[in-house]
Amino acid sequence: MRTRGWKWVVWGLVLACYVVPYGLLSGVRAWYGSFLFWALVGVAVIVCNVMMTRDFRDGPEA
Repeated sequence: MRTRGWKWVVWGLVLACYVVPYGLLSGVRAWYGSFLFWALVGVAVIVCNVMMTRDFRDGPEA
C-alpha cells in the first residue's frame, strides 16, 4: 500500500479512537476497556507510521 493509503488507515484509527470508547464501549464502567483499546490502536498507528516512512531516503547519494 502506498503512503496515501496508510494515511487514510491512520485517520480511520483516529476516528475509531472517538467512536469506539464513547459509543460502543460507553456501557463498560471499568477504565481498562477504553485503555486497552487505545493502547492497541496506539501500537497500530506506530506500525502504520513505520510502513509509511519505510521508503524515505536522506537524499541523493554523493
